Amino acid sequence: MNVVRSFFPREADCPPHDPECNHLAGLRAVASLEILKGLLAIAAGIGLFTLLHKDIGDVAENIVEALHLNPAHRLAQAFIQAADRVSDNRIVAFACVAFAYALIRFVEGYGLWHARAWAEWFAIVSGAAYLPWEIVEVAKHSHHWLRWCVLGINIVVVLYMVYVRWDTIRGNRKSHGNNTSQATSQRGTHSLRSLS
Repeated sequence: MNVVRSFFPREADCPPHDPECNHLAGLRAVASLEILKGLLAIAAGIGLFTLLHKDIGDVAENIVEALHLNPAHRLAQAFIQAADRVSDNRIVAFACVAFAYALIRFVEGYGLWHARAWAEWFAIVSGAAYLPWEIVEVAKHSHHWLRWCVLGINIVVVLYMVYVRWDTIRGNRKSHGNNTSQATSQRGTHSLRSLS
């Protein structure tokens, strides 16, 4: 039973000063975000598969009409023309990329949920990799509040994950130093007892 608890720590099983559980709630919040990204990617992949064997140009025209956009506008025309060039092979390729992305997000979410160091490092690297692109997008389209929200959330997640890794490493150094000093003092006490 203790092995299971140490392998899958739950918040109720975590004492307040247990270094393995210090950040469990925050890690699980980030894990939930990653799992949500995975679910959205699966939905996108399934949505792409529904477009197989359809005229994507007609689908694009229907989208333009549903959004009440001017179909003669150059951006709407570019969207429709790009949709006309999409083949079934490309749709399958995009759907497979979406499913692979979802798998990566689920694995990362699992690792974060269970407070795995590899998942924390992966969250830092993968989150930081998106930051330059997100900053450029915000600079290009500064009036889009959704881009600002995505950038802000990503910055908070990356900074939090850096803090978790730093705090964990610092905590491990302190506990290692305490164990070494306790072992040294116990050896010294033992030596004094053997002399008397």
